[in-house]
Amino acid sequence: MYLIRLALASLANRRFTAWLTVFAIALSVCLLLAVERIRTETRSSFASTISGTDLIVGARSGSINLLLYSVFRLGNATNNIRWDSFETIARDPKVKWAIPISLGDSHRGYRVMGTSRAYFEHYQYGRGQALQLAQGQTFADDPFAVVLGAEVAEALNYQLGQQLVLAHGVATISLSKHDDKPFTVVGILKRTGTPVDRTLHISLQGMQALHIDWQNGVPAQGKGRISAEQTRSMDLQPHAITAAMLGLNSKIATFSVQRQINEFRGEPLLAILPGVALQELWSLMGSAEKALFVVSLFVVLTGLIGMLTAILTSLNERRREMAILRSVGARPWHIASLLIVEAFALALAGVLLGLALLYLGIVLAQGYVQANYGLLLPLALPSRYEWTLLGAILAAALLMGALPAWRAYRQSLADGLSIRL
Repeated sequence: MYLIRLALASLANRRFTAWLTVFAIALSVCLLLAVERIRTETRSSFASTISGTDLIVGARSGSINLLLYSVFRLGNATNNIRWDSFETIARDPKVKWAIPISLGDSHRGYRVMGTSRAYFEHYQYGRGQALQLAQGQTFADDPFAVVLGAEVAEALNYQLGQQLVLAHGVATISLSKHDDKPFTVVGILKRTGTPVDRTLHISLQGMQALHIDWQNGVPAQGKGRISAEQTRSMDLQPHAITAAMLGLNSKIATFSVQRQINEFRGEPLLAILPGVALQELWSLMGSAEKALFVVSLFVVLTGLIGMLTAILTSLNERRREMAILRSVGARPWHIASLLIVEAFALALAGVLLGLALLYLGIVLAQGYVQANYGLLLPLALPSRYEWTLLGAILAAALLMGALPAWRAYRQSLADGLSIRL
């Protein structure tokens, strides 16, 4: 016990250097734990980009490609699904709800998605969170109504009632614009931190109305063009969609429905489990995740080396102190133990301060991170893995403290009771 009191008194005598060392360790510990929390929550959030959906159906291609264009709005489908095929699947007794998705247009770099009201009723993200409107309403009876994601509305400064023109294709700059059929903003969704924020949502009827006078991917010219007013009185039943999301009455039926869709005779289709496809996609990005973690480990190592350097640098300055300790009966192993206790005390103080900084950062940034990035950083006790990391840091500090302890042991044996100024 006296060694602990002596170590604390010695550190207090060198408080400025000690606090700088503690602060360096605290910052590195805070960074390590923050990276670990963000890494864990990013993986969880990524896996929860879509939740509550049992199957995603699209044209036969690859599972990751289907996931990318249907959920993340990246890339394009290899083919469409006929509307009658979608209706056949949606009428299956095992299917509780079905959300049609139609892609292909954009607005100033943001993707446009045609869908039905079932999308706003059944689509979920995160831990079973439903979509909510910040302003306005969902689709009205007018096919030329659009509901904006939060990022679209904020970035382009759109308000309710404002009109906008959609473009054909998904390029940032498009020469084929639907100038004759402007859409009116009727609703703005709350921020989700998912691709929903970067999407303009229109009805399937609106998507059909945009292309009703197009032939072979080319708009009609002159008298062949159909105005927005004319389309309102026409049959706007879609002929095809890009993909569909399914919710089933029973989770047990997931694999049987998946096999049934994959063997669909009407056209070649693919049904995927979104959770499995998300894990496959995450595995492709695992190297970046591990690299970030390794960088944070090196930051912690740098902090511990700083502590080691500070202790080693002070050894020559403390030879008088050690000689006085020897004169009052301290053994060489007492001197070595004193330095090990100091190293452990510095590391422990750094770990505790690092935890405090971590929780302070979570409290201050929790709302902002969740609103803008969709990451929920819980104010929870460290996990078992985090405790293991902290224990490893303290063990590393003890090992590093052994080097100056060994040098002090050697010096105290060589110096005896002599005093070198």
